[in-house]
Amino acid sequence: MTKKINFHPLTCLILFFVIYQVILGAYAADHDHAIIDQPEAVKNDELLEYPASFFDRYQPDTALDMVLQLPGFLLDNGTSERGFISAVGNILINDNYPSIKQDTPSAVLSRIPSDQVEKIEIIRGQVRGIDLQGRQVIANIILRNNIKASFQWQTFLQKSKTGPYKPGGNISMIHRIAEIDYNLGFEVEREANGERGPEFVFNGDGELIETRFDRERQFGIRRFGIALDASTTIGETLVKFNGRVQNNNGPDNQYRTVTDELTGIENDVYFKDSRNRPTFELGFDAERILNNNISAKSIFLYTYHDLNLRNFQSVYNPAGVQTLQRISNSDTLTQEGIGRFEFDWNGLTNHNIQFNIEGAINSVNQSLLLTRDSGTGAEIVDIPGANSKVEELRGEIELRDTTDQGNFEIEYGLSAEVSEISQTGDSNQKRNFFFIKPRVVTTYSSSNEVLTRFLVSREIAQLDFNDFISVAILEDNDLALGNPDLRPDKTWVTEMSHERRFGELGVIKLSVFHHWISDVLDLLPLSDDFEAPGNIGDGRKWGIIMETTFPMDWLGLADSRLDIKTRWQDSSVIDPVTGHQRVLSATQIGFGGPPAVRFQDNGSKYIFDIAFRQDLDNTNIAWGWDIAAQADRPRFKVNELEVFDEGLEVNVFVESTRWFGVKLRVEGRNLLNYKETRDRTLYEGRRDLSILSSRILRQRTPGSRILITLSGNF
Repeated sequence: MTKKINFHPLTCLILFFVIYQVILGAYAADHDHAIIDQPEAVKNDELLEYPASFFDRYQPDTALDMVLQLPGFLLDNGTSERGFISAVGNILINDNYPSIKQDTPSAVLSRIPSDQVEKIEIIRGQVRGIDLQGRQVIANIILRNNIKASFQWQTFLQKSKTGPYKPGGNISMIHRIAEIDYNLGFEVEREANGERGPEFVFNGDGELIETRFDRERQFGIRRFGIALDASTTIGETLVKFNGRVQNNNGPDNQYRTVTDELTGIENDVYFKDSRNRPTFELGFDAERILNNNISAKSIFLYTYHDLNLRNFQSVYNPAGVQTLQRISNSDTLTQEGIGRFEFDWNGLTNHNIQFNIEGAINSVNQSLLLTRDSGTGAEIVDIPGANSKVEELRGEIELRDTTDQGNFEIEYGLSAEVSEISQTGDSNQKRNFFFIKPRVVTTYSSSNEVLTRFLVSREIAQLDFNDFISVAILEDNDLALGNPDLRPDKTWVTEMSHERRFGELGVIKLSVFHHWISDVLDLLPLSDDFEAPGNIGDGRKWGIIMETTFPMDWLGLADSRLDIKTRWQDSSVIDPVTGHQRVLSATQIGFGGPPAVRFQDNGSKYIFDIAFRQDLDNTNIAWGWDIAAQADRPRFKVNELEVFDEGLEVNVFVESTRWFGVKLRVEGRNLLNYKETRDRTLYEGRRDLSILSSRILRQRTPGSRILITLSGNF
């Protein structure tokens, strides 16, 4: 069941502010000592500038290594949602967002050698007319003008306690030929997981009736990719190109032994997923200053995914005779084309006016065939909504002004979005939407070290087209039905944040937020047995986020730092099954990686990530540790409560560049080998309104892992 930890929001807010002020006072008293031996950085209200020398102590190989050490900055890799701005994250390169979507900002940064970086700017307000796109903070990587041929390479080998070896590597080159600056990269990796563990089935009286044991192996899934980024100046126009080709293919095997606890009879179940997923992306943009007051930029982006997936399930009796086989064949083609035009005008004193136009065409086309053979021949299983095509034509215009009034900076604007979503195949319909999205951000800074920001905006969610289409889940013997009547949820967002910086490393930032949500996207009952993604009414979400970086010199730990990121939140919505208030269903389904990389909101009530690093002076050696955990994440189905949870993750590392200028990094990951738990409580009818049917408790251990990485530049 879901863990119950109840706190009054006002109590939590007061408690956090008390802790914040205690830390603030203690740290401020000693901040002069905290900045000893730190390089000087340029500061003003809107800009923090870190020269390349600031990062020397961290022995960086790439621009990504440098960005990850920025004090008080949390890298956002963007999202896969439709549209351009949500995907590009919070990274600029030479004042420009990368024209990418499938190639994440972290991947782009990992292909830039550190010796090509002149400095990194933390932009917190209006600087040089740069559009923050509503974000509180942006990291701007400024590259050196005299680009020379430089290579960056990395190779790694990971061994899990429960799985096979996982090798991989990448190499990239940055160079200039005929006034064209380009960056070419290649990466390859083989997946190799070894998750295993039991699954217990209890009846309605709590008696154990079945035990399942899973052994998962991924020997064959391979991933490779090629990426090319290039830029040049044609006349007075800066032109950039971004391209990427990637493919994931191979099998995923899982073996299960099922034991009937009443009879002792054992059956074997074999699952196999074979996939092939080519991905293709092209991006172009051109930027030009039209006159002294106006600059313009155009962006064109196209992405292509084609996922071919073949799933098998085979069941064998104790004599080794196959008693059931199910086969699911699906092909899901996803395409998106985006055109965007941006205009900046600074003809008024202390004002920067921006006008943006964006148009997009999106589509998802899925075909699926599910067959079932219990010994009498294969039969086709009908899945309503599985063979469909969803298309969207969307347009948006935005007008925004940013004005600087002494210690205050005010950004205000209005955008309008119109879209048409049509679905053909198993469902046939067409719908039109129109939304107005106002936004106001007020920033106050009385000094270079203190910044307070207040935000009010209306945000419209981007629908996931996969929620329109049904799929089969063989492992659960279940269907995930699609809903052609989905509407995007609308949210009024309020957020207040306060940031205080000390010296070059010290940062304390506290944010509180409250969201009022209309047409909450959750799971909507269709019958007593099935549900689908749908709109269930109005809801709320509120919480607190704290991000800090502390130099630890005052404890006698020279050249060390402690980074803490934590979030607590709560939510409320009327349950469409019971009619009672509950929290929102989790947005993250399953586990999908360690908690340390999931700080972005996924529906968990709390999450924390604490990382320590020390760079030992004059030894070229660094070491550190990281601990992270998050709360359980419930999903409220019509006849089932499903809860995902993990334990505490603990990682340690040591790295050195003492030998031949090559960085050697050894990591111990998931040292406690936490359990991934999936707890399913099933009912005879509607959840909490009928008697308990069964409970299925799955426990898997992903295994402790040793990762050895070699990297360098030449």
